[in-house]
Amino acid sequence: MTLFSIMILKKLKTSVFVNTWNVGGVVPTDDFKVDDLLDTCHTSSCDIYVFGFQEVVPLRATNVLGSESGRISAKWNCLIREALNKKAKENNNGKLFPQEFNCIISKQMVGILISVWVRNDLSSFIKNPSVSCVGCGIMGCLGNKGAVSVRFQLHQTSLCFVCSHLASGGREGDEKNRNSNVGEIFTRTIFPKGPSLELPTKILDHDRVIFLGDLNYRISLPELTTRLLVEKGEWNALLEKDQLRMELMDGQVFEGWQEGIINFAPTYKYYPNSSEYYGRSEKRGEKKRSPAWCDRIIWYGEGLKQLLYDRGESKLSDHRPVKAIFSTQIRVSRKLKKLGTFFLSERFM
Repeated sequence: MTLFSIMILKKLKTSVFVNTWNVGGVVPTDDFKVDDLLDTCHTSSCDIYVFGFQEVVPLRATNVLGSESGRISAKWNCLIREALNKKAKENNNGKLFPQEFNCIISKQMVGILISVWVRNDLSSFIKNPSVSCVGCGIMGCLGNKGAVSVRFQLHQTSLCFVCSHLASGGREGDEKNRNSNVGEIFTRTIFPKGPSLELPTKILDHDRVIFLGDLNYRISLPELTTRLLVEKGEWNALLEKDQLRMELMDGQVFEGWQEGIINFAPTYKYYPNSSEYYGRSEKRGEKKRSPAWCDRIIWYGEGLKQLLYDRGESKLSDHRPVKAIFSTQIRVSRKLKKLGTFFLSERFM
């Protein structure tokens, strides 16, 4: 008789909630309700929550050149923790030990902030969390534009989330600057190989990859045409000229990437605390800002199924938040020990 181990692989269905929001440098009040960002038709909690923010601080020189104080990110994380655990308690009403959530990664680079939360019972299966920051802003390297990427392993599956704020600009040709930012992010983002030296170091080498943020892609139509189609709710006509959609179809910097169906109004640019698009009333001295789907969530490769893609209606900033829910299969390995004999029938089963 001898003792040997058998590795058994199975798949665990896991749900992932992703939210992106450019908050325009506005600091949330103590009573701000993050619940609004979580408001979906799905009543049960997801397993993983990823919150991406842009412009959590105003993008002035002192913030771009100085170091982050951590005060703003701590405030957002406090509000997120309260909202997630409130939702968990509501969904587990009556249970002795309601499921809560822990923050496994939170990182800020100037105005970009990403915060990742997982269910308590999954925390022990999270391995090798890492962060990589790439600045693409002033002088091509400062963090007013760029990306904060995070990755970790859940059981045997690697997940990577890229929270980005790409180059702005609504003039013809400005989309090339955004494409250049994306290329820089893919090239310059590097993760450690891990203790076993076998973890992926590049974004696209991970098992599951989601790219979120204020990608700043605009609609290549005259402003008056864009506004007229927005008023009519002609999303398909607008999306035919949406710069990101054209890049996804063209397959250059975003080769192999996918986006869900957009059935919601453009998320930019609004007057703060208003449902009116900026520039519609032609106030004197205002810059022209055509409505656009600047805020997006896309994913790479196979293994992710999108269940929801929608916008929120919080009026805190000049952008509306965008949210998505994904379902994915996570590989789980279990080691079983077994007593066996040296008979041929046993050894070669």
